[in-house]
Amino acid sequence: MTRPAEPTIRRTIRRHQLREIVPLADTTIYEMEQRGEFPQRFYLTSRCVVWDLAEVEDWLEERRRASDAKATRRAPMPDVRLRKTRPVRR
Repeated sequence: MTRPAEPTIRRTIRRHQLREIVPLADTTIYEMEQRGEFPQRFYLTSRCVVWDLAEVEDWLEERRRASDAKATRRAPMPDVRLRKTRPVRR
């Protein structure tokens, strides 16, 4: 007699736990969600927003692989000579 497979338990995390795992600002995470570049949050109740921990961990691993493969482009260095508030002295 075989035992039925146990259901997998899916863990969820709240915003403060997400901030400990992913060091990005709330607005950055929100914008990435809107573009489909970050796992979508969902509501447990009308006031409780959570993320699926497995999806966040998969996203982190995907980012690590992209970084290792040099597929992620870095932002260009700003031209400090174009600053208006603190001009560069010569």
